[in-house]
Amino acid sequence: MDVHLSTLYVMTQGAYLRRDRLNLVVEVDKKPRIKVPIHHLDGVSLFGRVMVSPSALAFCQQSSISLTFLTETGRLLARVDAPRSGNVLLRREQFRLADQPDACASLARGFVVGKLHNARNTLLRAARETKEPSEQARFEKTAGLIGYHIEALPKALTTDSVRGHEGDAARQYFDSLPYLIREPRREDFPMHGRTRRPPLDRVNALLSFTYALVQGDCLAALVAAGLDPDVGFLHVDRPGRPSLVLDLMEEFRTLIADRLVLALINRQQINSSHFLDRDGGSVEMTPEGRKIVIQAYVARKRETLRHPLLDTEIRVGQLPFLQAKLLARHIRGDSQSYIPCILK
Repeated sequence: MDVHLSTLYVMTQGAYLRRDRLNLVVEVDKKPRIKVPIHHLDGVSLFGRVMVSPSALAFCQQSSISLTFLTETGRLLARVDAPRSGNVLLRREQFRLADQPDACASLARGFVVGKLHNARNTLLRAARETKEPSEQARFEKTAGLIGYHIEALPKALTTDSVRGHEGDAARQYFDSLPYLIREPRREDFPMHGRTRRPPLDRVNALLSFTYALVQGDCLAALVAAGLDPDVGFLHVDRPGRPSLVLDLMEEFRTLIADRLVLALINRQQINSSHFLDRDGGSVEMTPEGRKIVIQAYVARKRETLRHPLLDTEIRVGQLPFLQAKLLARHIRGDSQSYIPCILK
């Protein structure tokens, strides 16, 4: 259980969240473990078998505190928000644009351009830092292949063609991702492509869990901006799929999640003891491993950087909220295009 950057993460199985006057209390085995004033929070994330009292649920909604329910491994199950107010005109415009193929293709290009630029920049930085000529050549070659897709995207006039470029570039990127893990650590962290539901190796288990954390933040950002998280432009609408959340998080996969996972592995902050091999070949993280990832994720969100568009210092944790606002401005017609988040 940790409180970081206004979010309470409850990971202890069997924990119970209740209200105590103006505080939220987490109990384990009927004993209080932590008490947090409600005004310190803007969100609560509950992993696995965590129960919430009716009074705590109502208290959170009255205080505009979101409750996010996830599986123990980090897959999003549900989110409870306070009733929405206002922004109905924004959402109606979002729905209209989602029915227009040209508008969908334009926004899809923006999300994918951001994703591919950030992936390419990660590879180029690795090429500069490695001392192995073969690895440098590999990273530069893959960066060049991704650069081809970036240059081709303006000519991708349909959403399907945008998805095609994104899919090809993603496969090329993941082919090189294992080599971003330093040589001494590769034996404990082998990776053969991207696998999910379930992840089949330790790296993919790390990626899936960290992506779930990014997804939760992107969901919160879109709701705060007044957008409908289920109606997207790049990802196809499906029951139960938060398509716009998946759209927005594309540019943050490499920027936040992948770089964090690589740092945890290369700095030996996480090791083989933090994983469990399950029947069927699946791999999942231990509770201790998930705690390490969350602590590192929160620390990353607290870091500051200079935003290239605003030319001002902001926290990494603010990036999804800023992009959600830029997206809302474009949907309202206040800006001609959506500008993705691209950082070196």
